[in-house]
Amino acid sequence: MGHTEQWRITMLGDGGVGKTALAVQYTMNSFIGAFISATYDPTIEDAFRHSVIVDDEMTYLEIVDTAGQEEYATLRDQWIREGEGFILVYSIASRRSYDRIKTFQDSIVRVKRGARPVFMLVGNKCDKTSEREVPREEALNLSRAWGCPFMETSAKTAHNVERMFSDTIRTLRQARDGENYNRPKPSVGGGGGGGGQTERRKRRCVIL
Repeated sequence: MGHTEQWRITMLGDGGVGKTALAVQYTMNSFIGAFISATYDPTIEDAFRHSVIVDDEMTYLEIVDTAGQEEYATLRDQWIREGEGFILVYSIASRRSYDRIKTFQDSIVRVKRGARPVFMLVGNKCDKTSEREVPREEALNLSRAWGCPFMETSAKTAHNVERMFSDTIRTLRQARDGENYNRPKPSVGGGGGGGGQTERRKRRCVIL
């Protein structure tokens, strides 16, 4: 293995679709969905710093978990401006969260104009098959129209969670080695340690 590469992946999507649960499952191998449901405290911004080996290359990853509520839309441009790769998350059990996903994709294209942004479309909560409101084929067709990868995940069962981040890292590497990729100035600190080391910092909103 050579040097340690650094990437910032920003998670975007409506509130309550499981962005935090996906990040926690990936970095800490645990599911916090039941706890979140009982004590829901919407995220403003939450960052997970995690070192991982992907295809024999050490990667120091900063995963930025963002607010999906519309009242924080003014912060969205900043999150996108500082991001390098993006995971657009909706819940397969929520048509509303899927319908709103284009708002986030439009913001990425607008802020990253002149570049080819790296993003993936993700349908989370695929364990809730009896509550499905968004057909898989519909989301797959949307991803094809956007020219981005697509997969369904479950933070509860960990289905496709590791693959989701690993594939995003691989796509970022391909973009870096290609053309039309304008990488922001690195914002993560230091080199990562051994695989699986994780730090977390957070800002949460207060519901009055």
